Amino acid sequence: MRPSRIIGPNFLVLLVSMLKSSTQEQVEGAVLEVGRSLSNWDIFSHIEGNVADGSNAYIADDHYHRYLEDIEIMHSLGLTAYRFSISWSRILPRGRDGPVNKIAVQFYRKIIYNLLTKGIHPFVTLFHFEYPQELEDRFGGWISPLMQEEYLHFAEICFTYFGDQVKYWITINEPNLFSEMAYERANYPPARCSPPFGNCISGNSDVEPLIVVHNMLLAHAKAAKLYRERFKSKVDGVLSIAVCAFMYVPMTDDEKDKAAADRALAFNVAWTLDPLVFGDYPPEMRSIHGPELPRFSAEERVLLRDSIDFIGINHYGTLYAKDCTHSICVCNISSCVQGSDRAIRGFAYTGGERDGVPIGKRTGMPRFFVVPRGMEEIVQYLKDRYNNKTMVITENGYASPGNEENDFVHDENRIQYHQSYLTYLAQSMRKGADVQGYFVWSLIDNFEWASGYGPKFGLYHIDRPTLNRIPKNSARWYGDFLSNCSLVDASIIQSQ
Repeated sequence: MRPSRIIGPNFLVLLVSMLKSSTQEQVEGAVLEVGRSLSNWDIFSHIEGNVADGSNAYIADDHYHRYLEDIEIMHSLGLTAYRFSISWSRILPRGRDGPVNKIAVQFYRKIIYNLLTKGIHPFVTLFHFEYPQELEDRFGGWISPLMQEEYLHFAEICFTYFGDQVKYWITINEPNLFSEMAYERANYPPARCSPPFGNCISGNSDVEPLIVVHNMLLAHAKAAKLYRERFKSKVDGVLSIAVCAFMYVPMTDDEKDKAAADRALAFNVAWTLDPLVFGDYPPEMRSIHGPELPRFSAEERVLLRDSIDFIGINHYGTLYAKDCTHSICVCNISSCVQGSDRAIRGFAYTGGERDGVPIGKRTGMPRFFVVPRGMEEIVQYLKDRYNNKTMVITENGYASPGNEENDFVHDENRIQYHQSYLTYLAQSMRKGADVQGYFVWSLIDNFEWASGYGPKFGLYHIDRPTLNRIPKNSARWYGDFLSNCSLVDASIIQSQ
């Protein structure tokens, strides 16, 4: 993996590894295959109203049976790595209380073997929002510290069976987003919340997300210690967490809004990363939350500090931030969230519109706006805050709105999206940011959680009746980009 270099006044070549992402719950299907237990998402998506289009991931893209076809697609595109997750419900159907599902182990080993034979590095995520429903029923899942030990056991099993062939690991995907969606807004299982964020049977939106992230961070740190002590030496492996990383910019030039944008970054991005780099939560959060923000013991701070080898960045867009400590904040558009005047949100309103004008082109996701310069800005923020620690863009992609006709043939907006975001990424690398990889989300259209199959991120269209993979124009562009080392046009920067 090499940094970018300038080859002329108008162009940059981006010389990072070009990669793809997916997660098992969104593509695998085969929920009733031998040994797998029902997951939290299997139960949640079965309840009417929880998924926008009433769909579920019982079949998804049938990657479980079509993984060889999908790996051949990756190889044809020229990929050097593939990020995917391992199903907790498939490997350990009953958690620590049950045996390892050896059929599942064989399945993932076959995926890893076939990737490696094609020259594609497996980049494995352990937890990507999915776990056995039994753990939720038994003790409450991530709201309980017992989940730390359950996760550690799951991680140990994966390191044991796959650690001799997998060099790159993500322990937990987006703890900040998962806690918000599952325990604040109730859009993900276990769907817990409290007013004004929603009306749920149980939950506390002001406190529970803090507890959940606390348990996740400690679970990660324990897994990182285990990996470094017992498994790292097998392949000189590395591991990290992937954080959901929106960029936030002030709604106005007012100093209060500038401070709100800083708080939004701290309460969303640094909330996860500060403990993993420095050993404790951001001071911006501690000053507002006080005793509600859990505390780490001295031993836990040592365990957490420097427990990641790189920073995993999932970046999709940029939002405005407005101060809510000195003014009233009302959420009446689809791109904002309720509760901006609460401590859990850092007293910062975040949304994608100002005076009715969107911050960038709209996409198929209400909070994802196309703002390419945000890629450079979020990388610069992380570079400055964490002393230019190595970074990998673990997710970046364009969701087609439902009204884009013939998307699976003419997805020019997706091509423009990746061209412009890659250009700004190259710009940040030219300025010294240590970025070592870039993953496109996603290879194929898939089950997008509570949004169902509506938003489409894939370079390949999935024909739902047949599940055939149909290349979009973006797939052809991407393959050409990799095989020809296509130029990323720096003039895009001047036009944004």
